[in-house]
Amino acid sequence: MAIAFHTQDSNFSLKQKTKHRQWISSCLEAKGFKAGELSLIFTSNTYLLSINREYLNHNYFTDVITFDYSEHEILVGDIFISVDQVKLNADDYTVSFEEELRRVMIHGVLHLMGLNDATDIEKEEMRAGENAALVLWESGIK
Repeated sequence: MAIAFHTQDSNFSLKQKTKHRQWISSCLEAKGFKAGELSLIFTSNTYLLSINREYLNHNYFTDVITFDYSEHEILVGDIFISVDQVKLNADDYTVSFEEELRRVMIHGVLHLMGLNDATDIEKEEMRAGENAALVLWESGIK
């Protein structure tokens, strides 16, 4: 099991890496999943836009793009997160950068667990999953 944090086209450095690994692992285990090789890559709006254009044929900024290579309950994937967009989101939603970053991180992980957010019902399920994960973070992770 490996959960790794990287940066690309950004000087961002995630604080509390060990706690974040434990948190993500706890979220996975609560739903019957395990981490295979998970990489969370923190990047810029420009870099994530280029990924969005190249791989998804979308020409707009986004906060997270998830590439899923999983097989069954062992999750393997790359989660690209735009730190720039997370900062903008945090301002828009009047939450701290750290809270919004964790929401976006777990959003990508939830995609790997099979949750989607295309319909209103799926968006509600995704938001519930994000909120449950944030509560787990706040509780100190057991």
